[in-house]
Amino acid sequence: MPKLIRITTVPLSLNLLLSGQMKYMKDKGWEVIAVSSDGKEIPQVEKREGVKHITIPFTRKITPFQDLKCVWKLYQLFRTEKPDIVHTHTPKAGLLGMIAANLAGVKIRIHTLAGIPAMAAEGQKKGLLESAEKWTYSNATEVWPNSHGLKNFVIEKELCSERKLKVIGSGSSNGVDLAKYNRSALKENHLVAATMRILPGEDDFLILAVGRLVKDKGIEELVRAFLASKIVSSSKLVLLGSFEQDLNPLSPEIIQTIQDHPRIVQIDWSDHVAHYMALADVLVHASHREGFPNVLLEAG
Repeated sequence: MPKLIRITTVPLSLNLLLSGQMKYMKDKGWEVIAVSSDGKEIPQVEKREGVKHITIPFTRKITPFQDLKCVWKLYQLFRTEKPDIVHTHTPKAGLLGMIAANLAGVKIRIHTLAGIPAMAAEGQKKGLLESAEKWTYSNATEVWPNSHGLKNFVIEKELCSERKLKVIGSGSSNGVDLAKYNRSALKENHLVAATMRILPGEDDFLILAVGRLVKDKGIEELVRAFLASKIVSSSKLVLLGSFEQDLNPLSPEIIQTIQDHPRIVQIDWSDHVAHYMALADVLVHASHREGFPNVLLEAG
């Protein structure tokens, strides 16, 4: 039986970004192993996808000693499991996974590219992150950008050999489940619950943003633009996502504004994103860097 190892930095990406893909490959006769750092989503991934999960202590920050430890653990894993394919997603998992897979002699090494952190960085950090991207691609046998625009950016910046680059179909990391993101499939009780969390006025205009509340998602600019707009008194800004202050944090001033302003509603997360999208009048995706944002497809 051929063996495939899929790797993301955190289990949330396995759960959302790759939903259904591992089960599909298993049903096609592959042994599939999921790998990520520890997290509460792991039991859900194992149950839904029907695959084994192995924990590697990735961090999302630049942590050289911990990263070397993870490369060694991945190398040992690959030497033990002898996978036919290692397929990585997200920047840190891609860098460490591709290096370890190359060292371990894995013949097919695929990295899916969904965004480039260096796009939103400055100074020495930008150069370091660009170097990390080049290391990832040089250790991969194939690199799959999730959009043609991202592929063109990589070629323009000479980050990777063009012969390695391939966009699957028209792009996107996993497409959209039309059985879920479909108005006729939305349940009335979930629509009511979402409405109760927002508590809009009868004529309020609802502006929705979906994603992590961090600086490079454009949240600071979005909040300032909303407060400076002429419709602030007759609208609500709904931020559907959690604060992540350990990486690319928002300023304390913006956080305070989000928490205190009567016209801004922050909701940590929900399994019923489609219902919030159905209630919104407009979706704003203000990110500084994206490949092919799923949230735009889902809202559409």
